[in-house]
Amino acid sequence: GPMVQIGAALMHAIGDHLPKRLQVSRQHLLAAGGAAGIAAAFNTPLAGILFAIEELSRGLERRMSGLIITAIVIAGIVAQAYFGTYTYFGWLNTSGMDTAEHPIGLLLAAALVCGVAGGLFARLAILTATGLPGRFGHWRRHHPVWFAAGCGLLIAIIGWLSGDLTYGTGYGEAKHMLMNPGDETMPWHFGLDKFAATLISFASGVPGGIFAPSLSIGAGLGQNLHFLTEAENMTAITSALCMAGFLAAVTQAPITAFVIVMEMIDGYALVTHLMIVSLLASVISRAISPPLYRSLAAIYLRHGGNPATEAARKVETDK
Repeated sequence: GPMVQIGAALMHAIGDHLPKRLQVSRQHLLAAGGAAGIAAAFNTPLAGILFAIEELSRGLERRMSGLIITAIVIAGIVAQAYFGTYTYFGWLNTSGMDTAEHPIGLLLAAALVCGVAGGLFARLAILTATGLPGRFGHWRRHHPVWFAAGCGLLIAIIGWLSGDLTYGTGYGEAKHMLMNPGDETMPWHFGLDKFAATLISFASGVPGGIFAPSLSIGAGLGQNLHFLTEAENMTAITSALCMAGFLAAVTQAPITAFVIVMEMIDGYALVTHLMIVSLLASVISRAISPPLYRSLAAIYLRHGGNPATEAARKVETDK
């Protein structure tokens, strides 16, 4: 997402001005910056550390841990000094889980739905990054600006049809579903609409987020699963479970997914349930798609950047 990119870019710039005796490898700086971006954006310092370990740098060296923790501590201090102490989505009432009639069935259903949906999202995202087939691929390669404009038009149409609910990160909609259980003002198709809008936005080649939109998509999917239980307050809990499940399926980083949601909703009472859904959804996703971030990194390194961006540069060069 943008905060990972911004954080990594800032740390890269800082590295250019470090004295020689303090030189740090670019990989370490990028990982620390990306982790700090996650920690600051969502006020989730623990998730930032785990994101760096699980996704950005799977071969983490001991000396790198100090750099990551230092960057996250600084990011956390600045974020809390500016915004104050808060949880990203607020406090979630988890008492409904104690009275749920079929908790295991609910967890399995959430993992299955999120695993399939998240795996499909990741597979389609990788497909758009490697190059769309047929006429769409030709249009994107030779007319990248017009292609992006067409994607913007599609996103606008989806937003209009959804009642302006799919614009932005989806933070407001996800928080509404978590904090207002039982409120039927959110349409049943919100999760599907946000899924399509986010994927089209990604395909356009314009830098955008995956973390925050994935959380809102998961919340929408969870709202559609609340019928599996009659317990009170379960709509919000099901949304929280699917937020973790869908994010885990998209990123295939289950530990980061359940920890980030746990920190966002102050939902330590749900830690076991979030863990189960995240792990199962990630396993299901792996059967559908290769890891999203590693696949995108390989594509970008091979092409020297975003394929759509490179196509735009080529068009400008040929003029």
